[in-house]
Formats: sequence, C-alpha cells, structure tokens
Amino acid sequence: MPVLEIASLVLLGALGWFWLDSLRARDAAVAAARRACESEGLQLLDDTVSVAGIKPERDDAGALRLRRFYNFEYSDTGDNRRRGSVVMLGQRVILLNVGLRAVPDQRILH
Repeated sequence: MPVLEIASLVLLGALGWFWLDSLRARDAAVAAARRACESEGLQLLDDTVSVAGIKPERDDAGALRLRRFYNFEYSDTGDNRRRGSVVMLGQRVILLNVGLRAVPDQRILH
C-alpha cells in the first residue's frame, strides 16, 4: 500500500474515534446538566449542551485526555434564560456550574 493510502486510513480512523468520543462526552454532559437542573428545581432548556471549547490535558494519572467545555441554558422561572456550563475531562464531569441564583437573603454558586 502506498504511504498516502495508509496515512488516509489512519486519519479516517482518528476522525472516527474523535467523533464517537465526542458523542459519548456530549451525552454525559447533557445527563449531568439534566440531573443538576432537576435537583435544583430548574428547567433545562432545549435539552442539550453546546461545545464552547476543546483542549488536550493530562488527567491525574498522567494520561492525555481532551478537556471539553460545554454551555447550556436553563430557566429558574420558566420565562427567562440563564447560562450554565459543564467541563469534562475525558468522560468525567470536572465542573458543573448553574451560575449565581438569587435565593432569599443569599446567593449560591453550584
């Protein structure tokens, strides 16, 4: 096989892996956002997350993973939109933020 064909197959395989890995990470981010909204009595709008960024990073064991940043929108009153975010390292949720919300006499960061 010529080198160009081998390189093309390797590139195609890498793109397929990236696509499937991204789908699994996105599904995990949607599930985490949904659970957080349900536990706080919020409504997850559009039932999805959107990619805000991707960068390579090492995990605690030193393995190279992709850190993915996702944004989502939720509503606390039913007629407004607020922004939340999820940060994933590989398939693991690192940070989930539903922002500052007004609670009687205090403000809470989740």
